[in-house]
Amino acid sequence: MIDIHDLTKHRGRTPAVDGLSFSVQPGRVTGFLGPNGAGKSTTLRLMLGLERPTRGSALFDGVPYARLRHPLRTVGALLEAKAVHPGHSGRSHLRFLARTHQISDARVDEVIEQVGLGAAAHRRAGTYSLGMGQRLGIAAALLGDPRYLLLDEPVNGLDPEGIVWIRTLMRDLARQGRAVFVSSHLMGEAALTVDQVVVIGRGRLLAEGGVQEVVAAHASPGGSLEEAFIRLTAAGPPTDRADGTGAGSAGAGGTGGTGVSGGVR
Repeated sequence: MIDIHDLTKHRGRTPAVDGLSFSVQPGRVTGFLGPNGAGKSTTLRLMLGLERPTRGSALFDGVPYARLRHPLRTVGALLEAKAVHPGHSGRSHLRFLARTHQISDARVDEVIEQVGLGAAAHRRAGTYSLGMGQRLGIAAALLGDPRYLLLDEPVNGLDPEGIVWIRTLMRDLARQGRAVFVSSHLMGEAALTVDQVVVIGRGRLLAEGGVQEVVAAHASPGGSLEEAFIRLTAAGPPTDRADGTGAGSAGAGGTGGTGVSGGVR
């Protein structure tokens, strides 16, 4: 399980992430939803130890990322797909990563085929389209056969066929018992993909729970995840509202993902 507790990051006096607490369960695709600038990418960077939190923690089976013995085999992440030396081929980039964790070249070839880059693996990464770069980044995330996948806007740059492919891949990985945590601001796509949602705005938790729970609590009868998202983000965090009240709640609260909460945790 991924356990986020009171995760906070200040930039000067401004909180980019403010007291986030939630959990990500194995066997599910959990959508990390929020408008642009909500703090999703910062949260992912904090989870991966790329930034130091002001307070709070992010733990993978009780261990922070920096203390994992074999991080690539535990957590696979896609943050910036183009963070690759442009002169290296797709295959050489993956082989370099593989050697840092004693992963075989056979596994490199396996993930190349899995993401559909077989015909382009020999090409320099600098010549890749945005969609091909996304596929290479996903291949790197899968390389260690990890238990946890953190994917930041993975559909960016993918064509319709690619979007169906990544949607199917994430569901297949969850069915294998992995925890898939995927950020998005595209509600239509999220509604077709995820089982659970964590919704944030201005760095704070707005709602957490199953998709249908969130929709039932925050949309009109027969409404959609998009409607619930719009209502939640328009209302903002509880302390930003004129009446000081939360966005509402449904189900049993707590950080186990079984309830929906409009309060800050």
